[in-house]
Order: sequence, then C-alpha cells, then structure tokens
Amino acid sequence: MESFSCSSQLDKSVRQQYMSLPQGDKCQITYIWIDGTGEGLRNKTRTLDSEPRCIKDIPEWNFDGSSTYQAEGSNSDMYLIPVQMFRDPFTLDPNKLVLCEVLKYNRLPAETNQRASCNKVMEAVKEHCMWFGMEQEYTLLGMDGHPFSWPRQGFPGPQGPYYCGVGADNVYGRDIVECHYKACLYAGVNIYGTNAEVMPSQWEFQVGPCEGIDMGDHLWVARFLLHRVCEDFGVVATLDPKPMKGNWNGAGCHTNVSTKQMREEGGLQYIEQAIEKLAKRHEEHIQVYDPHGGQDNMRRLTGRHETSSIKDFSAGVANRGASIRVPRQVAQDRKGYFEDRRPSANCDPYAVTKAIANTCLIATEEKE
Repeated sequence: MESFSCSSQLDKSVRQQYMSLPQGDKCQITYIWIDGTGEGLRNKTRTLDSEPRCIKDIPEWNFDGSSTYQAEGSNSDMYLIPVQMFRDPFTLDPNKLVLCEVLKYNRLPAETNQRASCNKVMEAVKEHCMWFGMEQEYTLLGMDGHPFSWPRQGFPGPQGPYYCGVGADNVYGRDIVECHYKACLYAGVNIYGTNAEVMPSQWEFQVGPCEGIDMGDHLWVARFLLHRVCEDFGVVATLDPKPMKGNWNGAGCHTNVSTKQMREEGGLQYIEQAIEKLAKRHEEHIQVYDPHGGQDNMRRLTGRHETSSIKDFSAGVANRGASIRVPRQVAQDRKGYFEDRRPSANCDPYAVTKAIANTCLIATEEKE
C-alpha cells in the first residue's frame, strides 16, 4: 500500500509556471461547505468579474446535494449561502475562500447546518461578549491508513518524548504543520498556535480567542486548510477521537470559554457558577460533543490518557483528568476562563459552542 497519494508525487515546479500567470481583473472564489456527514468538507470554485470587498459581494450558489449525502436525486439542488470570506493561500490574492451555510430546497437549514441555530444563541448572549478558543488535535496518516512515519511492522517507542518534541526520531510531519500554520495566517484565520502532541504523528493547533459565531467559522476553515495542505503532501489528516487502540492518547478539541464577567476582577465566581450549570447537563453535552451522540467519545473519554470518564462530571484546578479544568493561573488571579476537555476532535464547533452558551447563560436567564 502507498504511504503517499500519487498526486503528491507530481512535479510541483510545473504547477508554479501556471500559478504565476496573471488573471486580469477576474477573481476565483472557492465555496466551502459541510456535507451530510457533519464532518466532511466540500468545495468548488467559480469566477467573479472583480474582487469582492465584503461577503455581500459574493452571490449565493448551489450544488448537487444527492452527491454529498444531503438530498435525494429527484430534488437535489441545495443552496450555498456565503457567511465568511478569507484570502486563498493556494491561488493567492485576489482570490478568496468563502465559508457557506447550506439551505435545503425550501430554504430551511440542512440537517448538518448547525451554524444557523448556533448563530441565534450567540446573538441572544451577545452582551456577555463570550470568547472561545478551541484546541484541535488531529493525527497524520499515510494513504494506507497507518499513522504517518510509524514503523511498517510494529509501533514506535512508548509515549513520552513526542509531546512538544524535536528531532527526526520524535517528530513526524512538521513540514505539514508549518505549512498549515502559514496558510491560516495568510487566509486570516485566527490561529493562536500549534504543537506536537503526546502520540507520535499527532498534532494540535489552536484557534481563538474568537467571539460568538466566529469560533465555529474560523475552526471549520482551519480544518479545510489542514485537509487541503495535507492533500498537497499526499498525507491524510484524521480527526478520529481514538485513531489507535491501546496505550495511546486520543484526540480531543478542548474548548476554552470566558464571558466578560469571568475576565473581570472577581470573575472566578462566574466561572464556578458556569461549572455548576454544566455539571447538571453533563449527559446533554456528551450527546452533542461528537457527531455520533457520544459514541465516538466513548472510545476516548475512558478516564485514562489525560481524559475524564464519559460517565462522570468532574472539575478541578490544573487537572487534565477532569471534565472541566480551571487553569492554575486563573485560580490565582481569580478571573479568566475555564477549559471544557470533553469535546472530541471531530466535534462540530457550532454545536459545542451553542451548548456551552445555552447552558451557561440562557438556561439561567430563563429561570431568572
């Protein structure tokens, strides 16, 4: 089995000759959307006569939903509604990437369009200036599905030297990671940082802080850029929460949360109140923290490998084995943010941030 895709072996210098050709006043717009799996991303490109200055300059479009698990062939047209525009790091300025919501034939949100309902919640809690930061873990695989650079037969040495490691014997695929980072910066994605993770060939990048709906928008585009960069290298990035069975760390999407009150003096009391509310809705949150209603997280949230148990809610200062971690500095400063460690790597950030905002802010306000 091939470790790299055949297309990655093409001579990229030939491509550069064409990429450097002028394109006049025309502009390429790549429309990006989430498909019917709730995890996969799709894209297609069209030409506009001039560079769009804002999202309103980009027209709605459509696609064949019967080929993306989103419609039947007899009624297959779906609408693409542009919502966020980014620079295109692959074909360069003035070309754009555009994240889109998907609407059905009746212009209602598609089943996997979690953004529409998330946006309503974020608008309802706007006064709280809710910030999110999400830590996206992922694993690099060869085309054969085997972790990138792992021995053909057997396994690498046990976990220990790989986290934030350096050296060819400890770190696999840094080229891909650095290219992805640059692509995010060029595009305008609010990427915060990156590091090698505990399992070899596993990495993490962080997006944020983002306010409200921007969290989901920026993370989804960062994921698109990751898959697209990996495509050029002929390697696959998987967001599977437990790609390797056994004594290996899983992959999560830890979500850091704060409101204006939490960030101000004495904000710790508001963090503690939020944790109390989250404790009462643990099972509800587990249902939406992976795309399969908790089935993916069952493989990951075992209480081992820096995770809490999926069955029990817990919270603690500097405790990476808890559902909710309060950073030590936050406890000392008595203000800041908390980290929800339960979301899986393949979670929908719209569903996660909506659930957190709803539980921490709206549910309480309804009672009051």
